[in-house]
Amino acid sequence: MATAAVFARFLLQKSTQGFLFSSRAVPAFSSPFLSRAHRLEPSDDELYQRTTVSVMQKDVDNGVLIHSYSSAGFNIDGNRVFGPCAVLPPAILQWKIGSSKDITEESVSLFHMLEPKIEILVLGTGARLERIDPSVLALLKRKGISVEVQDTPNACATFNFLMSERRIVAAGLIPPSPSTALEVQGNNNNM
Repeated sequence: MATAAVFARFLLQKSTQGFLFSSRAVPAFSSPFLSRAHRLEPSDDELYQRTTVSVMQKDVDNGVLIHSYSSAGFNIDGNRVFGPCAVLPPAILQWKIGSSKDITEESVSLFHMLEPKIEILVLGTGARLERIDPSVLALLKRKGISVEVQDTPNACATFNFLMSERRIVAAGLIPPSPSTALEVQGNNNNM
């Protein structure tokens, strides 16, 4: 019984020192390197200073957008482009073709040589939908590029929609020819 009393006294002594039954948990293997008790003060080190971030360039919201078109060319993000153009975000290039008949394997080579590869090529053929040479479409299909051939007004809308979905898209656009239906003519009524 004496040993039990000595053992009980030992347990009571240890519990008051914080080893057993303490309300404050102390790790069994305490190390000053593992402890978070030491806090740096501003005078201790420059690492204590707050970190700030300055955003130099904001993310591109929707990428390049075609704002308007006319028989002379296009307004792409405030850049006026005269004549046919190739829109390869973020670049806008003059495209040396005169009509949809000039869209050949050679004239579309710039679209399949891009890195990263484009998913979709939108071709705007002018005021109305024109047929593209099947060999051109076959070449682009072999290169893994889907092609949308439309009249230019619809091609511009399709391009903008695909850009808003953050797709990897490019466009080859021919300005639509001038439409006489929208011209305003003077009224010659004699009253």
